[in-house]
Amino acid sequence: MAFNNYGNRFQQTTPIVLNLIIINVLVYLAQVVTGGNNDPNAATDLFALHHYKSVYFQPYQVVTHMFMHGGFFHLLFNMFALWMFGSMVERVWGPKRFLIFYFICGLAAAFFQMGSYAFDWWQVDHSSLSPDDMDRYQAILRVSATVGASGAIMGVLAAFGYLFPNTELIIFPIPIPVKAKWAILGMIAIDVFGGVVKVQGDNIAHFAHIGGAVTGFLLVLYWNKKNKKTFY
Repeated sequence: MAFNNYGNRFQQTTPIVLNLIIINVLVYLAQVVTGGNNDPNAATDLFALHHYKSVYFQPYQVVTHMFMHGGFFHLLFNMFALWMFGSMVERVWGPKRFLIFYFICGLAAAFFQMGSYAFDWWQVDHSSLSPDDMDRYQAILRVSATVGASGAIMGVLAAFGYLFPNTELIIFPIPIPVKAKWAILGMIAIDVFGGVVKVQGDNIAHFAHIGGAVTGFLLVLYWNKKNKKTFY
């Protein structure tokens, strides 16, 4: 994905976006060194977002999971999106407001994902399990943890789509420019479909994405009503 900006180039990367990228990269390198991309492992046990019924769940994971990634391309895609869209949004709001926004969206994504866990495992969670069945259940929950900055970044995308709705984007492999508002609505629609249909083998945390995007949209809507700063 890229901007179709007719010759205008990005300015210097903004400070919060730059620091978030650096932190995410450093955490990923730490994951690689400690074997944190091979499931299961101590890094994901400690810092990924687990189902609240998991023996590995800790409340701080609603924050720490945002800085972990499941692989190099997962990290690359998220950081590219953060750089591309987050830099523009941070220039509008400034570092402090952008950082608050980012974490609010990330936390909302975590709580939406926890809700998804509760829904998906409702029957098992409210059943009486034998010790052997409980051990198997815990093993499943251990490898079903969530990592990634995608929820927070979906909030950033929603903010970008609201603030710059008519900015044209090139979304590969689509050869024609698409306005940001339609491109981002399309991404959210794909997540809604993926979350509802449950395609086998799909390991994307769709409801975390939806939670981040919805929260981001509502927050930017509220803030924008106060200062009326929208760019077209």
